[in-house]
Amino acid sequence: MTIKEDKLHTESVERERKSEVLVSVNHVKKYFPIKGGIMKRTVGHIKAVDDISFKIFKGETLGIVGESGSGKSTLGRIILRLLEPTDGQIIFNGMDISYLRQRKIRPYRNDMQMVFQDPFASLNSKMSVQELIEEPLVVQGKLSKTARKQMVIEMIRKVGLQMEDRQKYPHEFSGGQRQRISIARALVLQPKFVICDEPVSALDVSIQAQVLNLMKDLQDELGLTYLFIAHDLSVVKHISDRVAVMYLGRIVEVAPKQSLYEHSLHPYTQALLSSIPVIHSETDTKENTKKTVLSGDLPSPANPPSGCTFRTRCPVAFETCSIDRPELIEIEKDHYVACHLYTDNPVN
Repeated sequence: MTIKEDKLHTESVERERKSEVLVSVNHVKKYFPIKGGIMKRTVGHIKAVDDISFKIFKGETLGIVGESGSGKSTLGRIILRLLEPTDGQIIFNGMDISYLRQRKIRPYRNDMQMVFQDPFASLNSKMSVQELIEEPLVVQGKLSKTARKQMVIEMIRKVGLQMEDRQKYPHEFSGGQRQRISIARALVLQPKFVICDEPVSALDVSIQAQVLNLMKDLQDELGLTYLFIAHDLSVVKHISDRVAVMYLGRIVEVAPKQSLYEHSLHPYTQALLSSIPVIHSETDTKENTKKTVLSGDLPSPANPPSGCTFRTRCPVAFETCSIDRPELIEIEKDHYVACHLYTDNPVN
């Protein structure tokens, strides 16, 4: 086999691998009750996640972006079953895990892990690095003590820490190093799927790139699948294959990274992208530097607007938007949008 043939074969295998569905989220909802009155009865609900569906393919990174309060982190915790869904279905690796009891969900913890936003808060300050990374293996009853120690050493090397760091404690490290410990702790069980909940938002910009590159290298080496949650579109663009945009508990647009960033369709996505700081040259015209500015504040998830939830801030909203909720439909190949501007032009 020639070098060219070998490259084509590798690319074909990669495409086939990324066509297999690892996680399927079907019409998932999460409503938090609002209690009121002397009897503390339920008087309403906060619709944190409101009827969301999507698929994540093996080996890919699906990025989820949106404003604070859009339900991104809640969605991640539901998929990992750290929160119970109010309704809907979660299929992981072909198995329905939507409403499994904690005892039955425990074996799946090997294959599903999470990297949290704040490594200092998510790491026990009284445990050494050796103990922190080894703990998931102990909880799952995996390997002998000697084998666990070797696994910890291997993970420390993979994330770029030093062997002498094993006996240190979280407060002795910088933010970037603590996040490397969190990544090692998440990957020590050799999971298939990792949810990254704003893993670099608390880090300096210079450190963010290092951690993102580490995560991409580990993904290639270990065959990982990521759900990457963030509010920074530049970060999501760097690491994601596809991007889903959330607004007020709903997904309004999903597309391959290049398609979304170069040809976004939903007005909310366009507003988010126009908010990214860009360095312009002297030859740029006013038209090139035009920004889409949203009016008003994010509505309350306890009382979302009727029809399209974005209509109260949308610069192109019309009457239908207040009546009917737009469905997420395919407008271009693999490019889905929930907007009445496109409901008459779905892809065939």
